[in-house]
Amino acid sequence: MNAHDPRSEPTGSGFTPTQREQLDARSADQDRTLEAIHKLEAALGAAAPGRETSWLREVLAALAHLDEATREQQRNADEVDSLLSDIARTQPRLRHRVHGLRAQYAQACATVEALRRELCASSEVRNMDYPEIRDRLGWLLTALRHQRTRESDLIYEAYYDAFETDLST
Repeated sequence: MNAHDPRSEPTGSGFTPTQREQLDARSADQDRTLEAIHKLEAALGAAAPGRETSWLREVLAALAHLDEATREQQRNADEVDSLLSDIARTQPRLRHRVHGLRAQYAQACATVEALRRELCASSEVRNMDYPEIRDRLGWLLTALRHQRTRESDLIYEAYYDAFETDLST
């Protein structure tokens, strides 16, 4: 008797059901991270002069949300059954880019955590340099967006290489 797994058979899109699940999980991770980015942008854009304590509290809450989202996204991307793992396994030419993206995830998570720790330790709330904090967190958000586009490009390239057609989501 053949123990054939129907989840390994391509669907009309060229993806197997398992690969479709991986793509959906990746999309959910990116949506969660994007939501956290938007919350942090809103907190950073709020007025700070004269309300430094509440401004910092809102920024820290948004940064905590971003920390959670990026860590979850990194954990999921590192799983053996993730879409990135599938690309690394099935398309050796793209393996180095998968490793690069994973290194970027780790760097982004470390940066979020370090900035969070630093801001939590701020004892001089009244004298804080909130424009500098905005700039530093703005650079982090730019790096996260850059990482997001690199991952999307990699996935589309992998799909095109495998199926010689554009990916329709």
